[in-house]
Amino acid sequence: MSATCDEAAEQVTRDLGFDCHDVSPVVSVNDPFSLANWTMPVLELVIIAGAVFALVHAVRRFRAGDPVNLALWIASLIYLFVTEPPLYFPEWFGLDDRYGFIFAHNIFTVQFMWDRLPLYIIAIYPALSQLAYESVRVLGVFRHRGALIGSIAVAFVCQVYYEIFDQLGPQLQWWAWNDANDIVNHPALASVPMNSMLLFASVSFGVMTFLVVTLAGSKAADGGPRRGWSLTWRIALAGVLTPLSMALFGIPSAIFGGDTPNVTAQAWVLGVELGVLWLAGIWILITSVRRRGVEQIEPMTPFARIYPVVYLLSMAVLWLGALPAFLDADDGVTSNGTPIGSGWYTIACFAAAIAVLAALYTARRRSPVANPAPVG
Repeated sequence: MSATCDEAAEQVTRDLGFDCHDVSPVVSVNDPFSLANWTMPVLELVIIAGAVFALVHAVRRFRAGDPVNLALWIASLIYLFVTEPPLYFPEWFGLDDRYGFIFAHNIFTVQFMWDRLPLYIIAIYPALSQLAYESVRVLGVFRHRGALIGSIAVAFVCQVYYEIFDQLGPQLQWWAWNDANDIVNHPALASVPMNSMLLFASVSFGVMTFLVVTLAGSKAADGGPRRGWSLTWRIALAGVLTPLSMALFGIPSAIFGGDTPNVTAQAWVLGVELGVLWLAGIWILITSVRRRGVEQIEPMTPFARIYPVVYLLSMAVLWLGALPAFLDADDGVTSNGTPIGSGWYTIACFAAAIAVLAALYTARRRSPVANPAPVG
């Protein structure tokens, strides 16, 4: 048994179709046309292209005097590299007894870290954080409601966009959860652990956005935008502090954990927290739309105009491809033996994501002439 492939990891990766003992410790490159199914290279293209597009947009904003987009892009990667290694190899960090083996990604075109970290996963952090932040920023929420309300809206937008992807992944074998892990992976909504739905898909991105906007978006001593070391350490701090927020917000459900967790109580706690997030997000969205006649929005940007639509349409295509097997699933498992996500929750997320897009696009026609974007 190798140090990177214990018994649980061996079983999960075997179910995905590969041997975690036969992997590259640094990087491996695979034929995109020989992956497990056709959806995988499509997914990679959408996410990686989105991260590159987000970087181009962030650099343009930075040159125009606003460092927040670029700070958030970089902080997302710092957060990634602080968070992902302990998830893949908890035994390295003395966390195997506390968390156990959680999940494994399948083999994609480019893989790192003993084939546990696909390139597209690296890309999804800045792509998703930028998608959510830019959508909320362009709606004028940060300008008129401040960093806290804006960050709550970002957490909501991340939830609805990410869960469309998250509820589909296990069925198409993009990754597999270790179902035997009762510490982290239960309770679950269909095939997706509710801890992941709340803490990763919403809390982390919302808190990171708040930290970046508050730290990196503040004015320098001369009254201008932050640059150089003053900006660098703030970005690093935001990225490093973000994982701590997941532990903090995980306390309510963890109260019912321990050696014999009360999964039902945990499900209720996490469900209520998700419900509060949805109510808050919908309230912020509706009030922003209702106040657009008196509150000026931000100018539309190419990234906000294009990428959310491309992402959503791409996910719709991937879901349509998976739909026959989803509908034929027996007791939550397809004929290929893969678990399906929640159809009703996915529909709700699609509806909410479309509502965000509608707010973005209709605001162009109904709002007063927008002022130039503020610095910071």
